Amino acid sequence: MIVLDSVEVSLDSGVSGDHRGKPGKRQVTVLGREAWEATCLELGKSLPWTTRRANLFIEGVPLRESKGKYLKIGDLCLEITGETKPCQRMDQFYFGLQEKLRAYWRGGVTCRVIRPGTISLGNKVELADDRN
Repeated sequence: MIVLDSVEVSLDSGVSGDHRGKPGKRQVTVLGREAWEATCLELGKSLPWTTRRANLFIEGVPLRESKGKYLKIGDLCLEITGETKPCQRMDQFYFGLQEKLRAYWRGGVTCRVIRPGTISLGNKVELADDRN
């Protein structure tokens, strides 16, 4: 995992540099800070968010049960296609992490790129009912 201050997100390849960003329902994964911190608190262990291996780490936007909504970050627009299901690899990083992430959509969401854009730390993030 590489943490960047700015990155391009395209229709064809998702987050620049991510080989898994092909068009489809799981083109970009997004993790919420509040959910991650709640997970770490329950585990009693502070872990870096990159342990989750999500593409984007946002704050201030509730992702629970948000399928069908749109995340807007700067010029970027993502359609939320579902919940990211944490795999057993999470327990390889820290035992019990997979179970804690399964609760309340804490593992984040999967998204499809609707409108490409370059995003940067500090961009406003909003959850919307439409893509406009």
